[in-house]
Amino acid sequence: MSLALTEPVNRTILLLDIEDFSRRDDVAQACLRRELHNVVEDTLADAGVERNMQYREDRGDGLIVLVSAEIPKTALLRALLTTAPDGLRQYNRLASSSAQMRLRMVLAAGEVAFDSKKGTVGGLVGHDLNQSCRLLDCDVLRKALAQRKADCVLGVSPPVYQGVVRHGHRGMRPEEFHHVPVAVKKDRLDLWLHGPQPHGNTVSAPEPASAGSESASTHGGAAVQSPVSAPAAGITMNGGTASFGGSQVLGDQTGVSGGHVAGDVVMGSVRREGGGERT
Repeated sequence: MSLALTEPVNRTILLLDIEDFSRRDDVAQACLRRELHNVVEDTLADAGVERNMQYREDRGDGLIVLVSAEIPKTALLRALLTTAPDGLRQYNRLASSSAQMRLRMVLAAGEVAFDSKKGTVGGLVGHDLNQSCRLLDCDVLRKALAQRKADCVLGVSPPVYQGVVRHGHRGMRPEEFHHVPVAVKKDRLDLWLHGPQPHGNTVSAPEPASAGSESASTHGGAAVQSPVSAPAAGITMNGGTASFGGSQVLGDQTGVSGGHVAGDVVMGSVRREGGGERT
C-alpha cells in the first residue's frame, strides 16, 4: 500500500488550547468549541488570512491552525496580542461562570507534511509541529495562565522570536517577551513567553563540576558561573572581610570573641619562630 505522505512545506503554526476543558459538561464544552472557532476566525481575518491560505484541525479542546508562509508573522502576532484577547474579553463578559473561556496559545513555524488516510480526518506529520505541541503543553504556559487575570497567554518559538519579535516591528515589543527554558517529556525546549514569568517557575541547576573541571560552563552562549558555597552560620562575608558573631576581622588576632578586630583569627595552635606553640 502506497503512502499518501506529501512533501513537507513551511507553514506558520498556530496552536490553541482551552483551559480546564475536560472539567466542563457537554453543553459547556459545545459552547466553548463554538466560541473558540469564532475567536480564531476573527483573529485570522484581522491578520489578512484568507480561507485558501489556512488549514484548521479540530482537536476537541483546541485547534491546530497552519497558515501560509505568505502571511507575515507580524500580522498574526499583532492579531494574537489584540484581536484574540478582545474577543475573549467580550465573550466572557456575557458567558456564565461554567462557560468562561481562557486560552493557551503558541505561535511557531516549521516544516509540516500531510499524511491523509481514506475515511479519516487530519494526518499532520512533522518534527516542528511536534515540538510546537510540546510548547503548548508545557507547565510554564499553564502556570502563566493560571496566575494571570488575563483571558489568554501567548508563547512563541525561538525562530519566531529571533526572526520577528526581537526586531521590534510595528506592534512588537521585545521587552515584553521573556525567555524560559522548558522540559516536556524527554525534550528540553525554549519558549519566549509574552508577559511576566509565572511564580515558582524554576530551572534545574546544572550538575556539580567534577574535580579539575572548569568552574564556569556555557549555556546558550552565556557563561554560567558555578554556585559559591554560602559561609557557615554566624559568619558574614562583606567583600574580603569576614565577621564572626559580630566581630570584624582585618588582621592578626588570637582568641577574639567580640569588638572590632584588626588581625587574623587563629583557631587552635600556631607555631612561633624559634619553637614553642601559642594557643
